[in-house]
Amino acid sequence: MTYASDSFDTLPRMPAWVMARRAETLEDVAFLSGAALSHLHIVLNQQSVPQALLRQRLALRAAEACVTHQGRPERSAEMRDAMAFLQPGDNPGPAGEIYLSWHRAVERPVMVKVLHRALPEATAEQIAMWLDGCDPRAGGQGEPIARAAAILEAVLADRPRGYATALVLADAALAQALGWTHVTPLLGPGVKRTDLRKTGEELRFACHWAIRTAATEATRGATDLSRRAARLRTVAPKLRAKGADEAVSRFLNCDAVAPTVLTSLRSDRAARRFCDRLVALGAVRELTGRDTFRLYGV
Repeated sequence: MTYASDSFDTLPRMPAWVMARRAETLEDVAFLSGAALSHLHIVLNQQSVPQALLRQRLALRAAEACVTHQGRPERSAEMRDAMAFLQPGDNPGPAGEIYLSWHRAVERPVMVKVLHRALPEATAEQIAMWLDGCDPRAGGQGEPIARAAAILEAVLADRPRGYATALVLADAALAQALGWTHVTPLLGPGVKRTDLRKTGEELRFACHWAIRTAATEATRGATDLSRRAARLRTVAPKLRAKGADEAVSRFLNCDAVAPTVLTSLRSDRAARRFCDRLVALGAVRELTGRDTFRLYGV
């Protein structure tokens, strides 16, 4: 297996003025959010960025935000556990369901049937209606963030407590408008609970503000993950275990990996040794702090 050697040092940095400049009007914040999105678009097209892994990390943050909006106590650690150790037929619980929705939404190219799988509580017809129901010529809604805000408002009007559904579809609409193949959660982790009660111009302002912040943080996350992925690619040739290539690929595409899923390494014991070896080499981290039922990630 050949590993790319693209340097994360070539990733462009978000201009400092994007976050430093004040935004008091809708026009001001729209300009800044547009600049942040434009910069993020460039970063996402860099080969050194582990795209799937970045989307999963953003999905986890979005799920945690949605759980918080509902007043639930679960945080990322509990949701990681719910996802990693879920068995067929298991009930992941309310927080786990939210994380599962975001995880499914980002793992495949955005389309109605993928979103329906991510949001089984909504029919495919409802999803298509929400995504297509906003006239892009009305009220400036052809602009990507304004259109996403309009869909967020429409879904919440139908389902006032459907925060995860509304935010998944808003981020899906944003991805479609920007020509991105996959949902990249920005509104999900960026919109505050108080923003979800807003409508019209106030909601559009809040969404632009959230995008400015979330796109900046996603750029930082992309740079960090590129650095970590580069380290894993560097140590990969030193790994002699049979099935190591497939295992490394899983780490580069998954937020959290349990040794039991590394079936290419033939045994659970071999998989645990492999993960501990990667930790010793500084290529991955143990994410739980536990002695058993551990999870590892880049």
